[in-house]
Amino acid sequence: MTHKQRLLAAINHEEPDRVPLCAWYTPEAERMLLRHLGVNSDQTETYQAAGGPLPILMDHDFLISWIGPCTSYYSNNNAEYTDEWGIGWKWFKNSSGGAYTEIVRHPLADIKDLRELTLPDFSRVDRYDGVRQLIAQYGREYGIMGGAACTLFELAWYLLGMQRLLMDLVGEPDFMNALLDDLARWIDVAGSKLVELGVDIIWIGDDFGTQDRMLISPQLFRQFFKPRYAKLFAKWKAINPKVKIAFHSDGYIHPIIGDLVEIGLDILNPVQPKSMDPAKIKNEFGRNLTLWGTVDIQEVMPFGSREDVINEVKLRLRTAGKGGGFIISPAHNLQPDVPLENILAFYQAAKEYGRYPIIA
Repeated sequence: MTHKQRLLAAINHEEPDRVPLCAWYTPEAERMLLRHLGVNSDQTETYQAAGGPLPILMDHDFLISWIGPCTSYYSNNNAEYTDEWGIGWKWFKNSSGGAYTEIVRHPLADIKDLRELTLPDFSRVDRYDGVRQLIAQYGREYGIMGGAACTLFELAWYLLGMQRLLMDLVGEPDFMNALLDDLARWIDVAGSKLVELGVDIIWIGDDFGTQDRMLISPQLFRQFFKPRYAKLFAKWKAINPKVKIAFHSDGYIHPIIGDLVEIGLDILNPVQPKSMDPAKIKNEFGRNLTLWGTVDIQEVMPFGSREDVINEVKLRLRTAGKGGGFIISPAHNLQPDVPLENILAFYQAAKEYGRYPIIA
């Protein structure tokens, strides 16, 4: 099977030759693996428009072209920088010797009048050069995904700050409805363009979960976010009924998974196993939903042995892979504290034990 055939079969709840796979990385971890592969390149795929060489070298089954707020994470090497939304970012070092960016300035923290809001223009043709390149060069062999995470809830908190966002969702519903309508314009335009260009999957997302509970109530999700996602999903599937929609949220979001399925979601990422049991999610929603992720990145990948990684992969294949509807992946970016041997063990085990019929 081609990579695309394998991916689409799995999403359609068929059993292909093996479970599709991918992994995603922080830039430092990606460079580490590239160096191991003998590629002296600083072109990384993490949140970039046309991606880098690693997904093809590691036999991923789809390629991602990123667009929107999520591309700001590693977009500038300056110690501090401001992205096109006016959000201020700063680089920090961590104890493992790596570095990461955090938001240090929320441009709408004190906004009163939404007429002050100016949004980036996502109708610009050049924004989509990367996805055009991927489709033209690789679209027959690989699945092509348009990644547009940090879509509404996260974008609102990046702009307002988390404290004001949570307060206004409860205390200023008219303001929040007007703001979210304005913010939804970017993903409406960008998502529609990605679907028109021919991506196989459009991937949006907002982190609604903490480790063991939701950041907002299911009721607030249903009031402010579900109707907007539903409108977007319906529009994109009207443009191309074959397009698949993926949604990312870290953490515990079990109370709203049924809502996402109800409005047409096809793929849920990352099914973080320290927050939700992938086997239970598969049993409850697996008839309608493809699970993407499930491999633990909090303990097993960074701190486990090679054998621990193999056993983790086998567990997820055995409990989530049968009947299709599964894409195996670490549950978030692999960071530089993940040993190289564990990264390679993930790929080896996913290919060796992910072949159908699964007997891991």
